[in-house]
Formats: sequence, C-alpha cells, structure tokens
Amino acid sequence: MQSLNWDDLRFFLALSRYKTATHAGAYLGVNHTTISRRAKALESSVNTRLFDRSNGGYALTQAGDNLFKHALEIEDLVQSIDRDIFGRDSQLSGRLKMTIAHDVAERLVLDHLKEFHKAYPHIDLELLTTTSLMNMNTREADIALRLTPKPPEYLVGQEIVRLQHGLYTSSPYWLENSAAPSVILYSDSSTSSQWANTHFPEAKVSMRVDDVCTMSHAVAGGMGVARLPCYIGDTDSRLRRLDIKLDESSWGIWVLNHVDLRSTARVRAARDFLVSVIRKQIPLIKGENSVFIPV
Repeated sequence: MQSLNWDDLRFFLALSRYKTATHAGAYLGVNHTTISRRAKALESSVNTRLFDRSNGGYALTQAGDNLFKHALEIEDLVQSIDRDIFGRDSQLSGRLKMTIAHDVAERLVLDHLKEFHKAYPHIDLELLTTTSLMNMNTREADIALRLTPKPPEYLVGQEIVRLQHGLYTSSPYWLENSAAPSVILYSDSSTSSQWANTHFPEAKVSMRVDDVCTMSHAVAGGMGVARLPCYIGDTDSRLRRLDIKLDESSWGIWVLNHVDLRSTARVRAARDFLVSVIRKQIPLIKGENSVFIPV
C-alpha cells in the first residue's frame, strides 16, 4: 500500500461530504472527472473499496467510514498549522479573504473599499458576498463583517452597533392603501409575525421573500409594508418609513476573525478598516436620518 498524502485525503473528504463528484468538484474547483479518478486511485492505493457507487452518488463503506474519522483529525491538524503560519504573518501584503453579507456590502462597505486599497495596495483582497456563512475555521474566509445575535466561540471580534429596523412602504402605496395595507414577510416566517400582528393585525400577506434586497424592491413596487433594517430602507429613495417605533434588534453588526489570526497584520488592518467604516455610519444604521410618513 502506498503512503497516503494530504491531497488524497482532501479529495476523499470532499467526496464523503458532498456525495457526488459534481458537487465535490465544484467545492474544490476541479472537474467532476478528476474527483472520480482520484477516488478510484485512492481505493487502488489502499487496496480497499471506500465508496459504494449508485445513481444517487457516493456512499461510504465501512472502511471508508473508518478512514473518514482519521481524515477529519488530520484535516483539523492541517488547518491548525495553516492558521498558525498565517497568524504569524507580519506583512501588509498577500491574499486576504473578506466575507460580508451582500446587502451589508452593497449599502455600507463597497463605496469605501477604494480607501482600503489605497492604504494597502499590496493586499490582494478577495470579497465573498455569498448568502451562506463562510466557515472561518477552515479558512474559507479570514475576516468577516457579519450580522448575528451571537458569534461562534472560535471567532473573536467586536459588536460595532445593534441594528434598528423600521416599517417601510412607498408613498404612492400608502396614499391609496393606508386604511387596509398588506404586509410582506420572509419565507421562513409563520402565518404572520410579531410586528404585523401588533400594528396591522387584519393585514393580508401580499408576498413572501427570502432576501432583504428583494423585500425592499417589493416594497418600492407597491406590494405593501415590510420590516427592513434602516440601513436598507433609508438608502432607497423610493421608500418611506412609517412613524411607528420598533424595539432595537438583538442582532448586531460584528467584525470577526478566527482567534488564531488575531496577530496577522493584514487581518488587523482589515479589522480596523471595517470597524471605522461601520462606526461612521451608525446614524444610518440606527435610523436617525429616516424620512417618516405619519400614520
């Protein structure tokens, strides 16, 4: 049996987790045929069948399951070494992966990134605005600007400001429908929500969405009233905030990085930059500049 190496195990873990060569290949950035070929080569090298193959994909055999447990331990060790090396980097240059929710990036950060690039021209910034949370334990991202009520314990950072929400509509819609407005809710809401039950108990749900930017467009398009973060509602000239006070959110804007990366120069530079950018916009985030419609 040939000796295993980390690259073998990296492909093995991806296929074990994602179950299909296509999805594992997409994760690793390689063709699905490469995944299939590497799986066969690994089985040949250990002289053991590690996967049961079917139309539904790949399933671990008992031998594969045993290897998976050992591979996880090795993965943890490799990631720890990687973070330790990166964490000792004192250079204000090189690659930096920053993850920010798309709506936060668009409304609060993107217009300021030129300042970061001007100050640190040798940092190769990669901005990730995917809707899913990046796994910072595996270095999918080095630093995050994240909306959360409580970050994971393995991350360190600070909460900059708590979110403030408002109830938003469009002026033409409210002019015609103030007596019996409809509401727009998120797809994962139950039949209604607390704010709708409190302020519009008789309202019908005109639409459900899964994204805050889609919700703001729906409000602007005359679909009804929605609860939006003030940094979304107050940066869309088509929207107006109803003169109804909502409690401060338990969710805040956090700047976070893995505990092992706290000493990395470019992570510190990005952290200070993001904290400064958000602090400058606290009045916007708190809704202090809202244009109200009387109720």
